[in-house]
Amino acid sequence: MIRWMPVETRSVRDRSGVGRFPTVTLGFGEDTEGKKEQPEEKNAQKENGCRWWLHKVCSCCRPKSKDDDISDTLVTGIDEAEKDDGKNSNKPVTGGTEIHELLLKVQSINLMKNKSAENRIEHHTNLYHGDNFIIRRGQSFQMCLTLSRAFNPNTDKLHLELKTGLLPTVSKGTHVMIPLVDQLQGNRWEAAVAKQDDKHMYLSVSSPPTAVIGRYQLTVETNCANGPASSTQCPATDIYMLFNPWCEDDTVFMDSEDEKQEYVLNDVGRIYYGTENQIGVRTWNFGQFDDGILAACLFVLEKSGTSPSGWGDPVNVVRIVSAMINSPDDQGVLEGNWSGNYSGGTSPTVWSGSVEILKEYHKKGGTPVKYGQCWVFAGIVTTVLRCFGIPCRPVTNFNSAHDTDVSLTTDVYLDENMESIEGLNTDSVWNFHVWNDCWMARPDLPPGNGGWQAVDATPQETSQGTYCCGPAPLAAVRNGQVYLKHDCPFVFAEVNSDKIYWQRNANETFSQIYNEKNTVGHCISTKAVGSDERNDITNLYKYPEGTEEERIAVETACSYGSKASAYSSTTSKDVSVEVTMNGQDPVMGKDAELTITLRNSSSQKRTAVLNGHVAVMYYTGVLKATVRKDSVEVEVLPNEVSVLEWSLEYKDYKDQLIDQTALMLTISGRVKETQQVLATQFSFRLRTPDLIMKTIGKPVVGEKMAVEISFVNPLPQVLKAVVFNVEGLGLLKAKKIKYGDIGSRASVSVTEFFVPTLPGPRKLLASLDCKQLTQVHGVTDVTVEEKSNST
Repeated sequence: MIRWMPVETRSVRDRSGVGRFPTVTLGFGEDTEGKKEQPEEKNAQKENGCRWWLHKVCSCCRPKSKDDDISDTLVTGIDEAEKDDGKNSNKPVTGGTEIHELLLKVQSINLMKNKSAENRIEHHTNLYHGDNFIIRRGQSFQMCLTLSRAFNPNTDKLHLELKTGLLPTVSKGTHVMIPLVDQLQGNRWEAAVAKQDDKHMYLSVSSPPTAVIGRYQLTVETNCANGPASSTQCPATDIYMLFNPWCEDDTVFMDSEDEKQEYVLNDVGRIYYGTENQIGVRTWNFGQFDDGILAACLFVLEKSGTSPSGWGDPVNVVRIVSAMINSPDDQGVLEGNWSGNYSGGTSPTVWSGSVEILKEYHKKGGTPVKYGQCWVFAGIVTTVLRCFGIPCRPVTNFNSAHDTDVSLTTDVYLDENMESIEGLNTDSVWNFHVWNDCWMARPDLPPGNGGWQAVDATPQETSQGTYCCGPAPLAAVRNGQVYLKHDCPFVFAEVNSDKIYWQRNANETFSQIYNEKNTVGHCISTKAVGSDERNDITNLYKYPEGTEEERIAVETACSYGSKASAYSSTTSKDVSVEVTMNGQDPVMGKDAELTITLRNSSSQKRTAVLNGHVAVMYYTGVLKATVRKDSVEVEVLPNEVSVLEWSLEYKDYKDQLIDQTALMLTISGRVKETQQVLATQFSFRLRTPDLIMKTIGKPVVGEKMAVEISFVNPLPQVLKAVVFNVEGLGLLKAKKIKYGDIGSRASVSVTEFFVPTLPGPRKLLASLDCKQLTQVHGVTDVTVEEKSNST
């Protein structure tokens, strides 16, 4: 049957006024010229017509109905007060026909999104700042609709619609129709009536554990005998959907509650750096719940240009995030810089958290922030993934190899005189490298590869044409299964490659002269669950060095590398060389002392000629400058040990130091009697002082207090243009304090006042930056009390 609808006519004035004073029709009915030409005086008796029109177009701007005591409501239709006061004829209307009045219309939508309400608590989203409605997939939530009349299930129809992305499509899961059902079945989009109280209709809505994450726009569609109606879409009713590690059917499900508290809900953590013998640590503010951070994280996904239809798969989301946190090929969040020159930006060692970086990227519409290095990239990845609901942690690998030719070995090329050939030594071993582990099932891989996955946002090598890395299952890395996706060969080489020394022959070919094992992948570290202790997780990445399982893993991996034929089995050697550090770590501004030990396990005397070469280097393993060379001949008696004391004076390195104050001693040589090659490298850093922080005053929300930051210059030279940086979630937004110069060996202190805004245990962070000295920071715990009601 064809149903004729009334034709709406508009005057020329209507059309010319579009964008200024348009006529708005909500429902069915005619907006006649007679109604438009009512005297202005009568319209003004109720309220200004422009204001009334604005309320109808954006219902979130309208005051809440007096007959509805529900908070967080969105008014989307004419409320009862307007219909019953007898004055509706004196103001603009959308059509006064009986049909219009009999439509089933949505007057308000209450998402019950207060942070203390059941939805936010049950979905573990009550820590997010702001008023957005944030929920997790695979779990039901509650909402309430206020209708223009009571809902009659026999004659009325109702369903919800959610849309996300620029081109929402039903088949791709970005345009969702949520039907009204008698009872929820779970694991799918559906809604059921939980309670009905006259015009108030309480719904329980469920989502599948595979739902696309992101921001959905919500509308409510109704239909009855008199026709359909639709609520007005408004940002106040947008729904933010996240991954759900509390849902067993979500691929990011994590069983341990303690681990979820640490890897999803903890907004402060620790990142390790330095060398395996001198492990340093700094506190990092992840701030995933800070106001505006969820919006910034979703903006990162949007800037990637990827389809939202793929945002339901954590493997895909992690890969996108890995690519978008760096900037070389997609204008991502952070620009890397390892040059030592940070003019025009912020030195990587200055950052103490992710919040300032993500907010700046969002505010500037996607312009990369300057500058970052590996620990900054890892800190931001942790923030973004925890914000989305994917369990994540920063991980530091000491002696981390960077394989540039997919050989799965770290190759060192020497000339005829055992000197390094710098143009060929593109592989490097970083003192430390920080990446991330994230937790998820891997249904795309053979069983056993779920759990922790390595992901690295530092732009080192491309993966499928993009600077990203992972997720690589740790189980595959441990077993040398480098043929599994994503990027297992690169991660394997970082933690378990052998270092192979090659020497140039007279005919310009190269021969393998030495294979050094157990040189990379040491003390792989992350923060322990529930404490600030360091947790060594090396065993998750590799079997114990020298075991049969470890050797099988190495041989399996190398068989897929570009130099599979070069891998040689072990041959017995009777002289070994080792470099160690005894006593306290060397301190910046003083001499560094090391010990070189030669062991002769044969029954005959051995004479070794050793060449020593020490260089200042970036923590990435790239050498900046040689500061000293020397050579020595050492005689070692049968079955004896010979010990050499080696020292480096401050005057030798003081003019060459860079960010991480790192140096590398390379020892190479031969045993005269057997021509055995001796080679080893030892990295160490010079320890910088900490900032000492002391709070002044009682920490109470809303009450002024202060922190005193003290520092002693360890160098026998003046520090120029010193800047202190201080920040703390819930305590103090990131702030720079320009101090000026600090004299040689001088002690200074600065005091900064602030007003805490959030209660509970907090951490206040500070760092110092200047050209002569970096990587100086401090942290102090602050427990903030709620403001007393009696006050």
